[in-house]
Amino acid sequence: MSIELNGKPGANFWIIGAAALVWNLIGLVFYFGHVTLSPEALAKLPEAQQDFLTSTPTWATAAFATGVNAGMLASLLLLLRKAWAVPVFAVSLAGIVLQDFDAFVLRGGFAVVGVNGVIIPSMVLVIAVLLLWYARAAKARNWLA
Repeated sequence: MSIELNGKPGANFWIIGAAALVWNLIGLVFYFGHVTLSPEALAKLPEAQQDFLTSTPTWATAAFATGVNAGMLASLLLLLRKAWAVPVFAVSLAGIVLQDFDAFVLRGGFAVVGVNGVIIPSMVLVIAVLLLWYARAAKARNWLA
C-alpha cells in the first residue's frame, strides 16, 4: 500500500494520487476527442467504426463524461486527503461500467474494434477498480478525512 510516517501517508500515496490524476487527465482528453470529432476525421474511419460512433446513445456519452470527470475529481480529492474520494471514485467506476455495457453488450462493439480495441477499455476498468480499492484502503487507514 504505502509506508506510513507518523500516521500519515508516505511517498507512495502521493505518487499513486498524482498518477491517478494524470491518468484521468488523459481520459478527459480522450473524452473531448470523442465529442469533438470532426466530420472529416470521422469520414477517415472505416464505415463500421463510423456507424458505431454515430450510433452512440446520449446516455452512454453522458456515462463517459461522468466516468472521466468523476475520476478527475476523485483524484484531486485523494490528493487533498478527502474521504469524498471514495464515493466519487465509485461514481467514476459506475460511469465506466455503463459506457462499456453500451459499447460491448448492447451494441456489440467487440465485432467492430476486435481484441485490440478491448485492451484500453479493459485497462480503464481495472484501473478504476484499483483506484476505488486504494481510496477505500486509504480511508480505512485514516489518511482521508
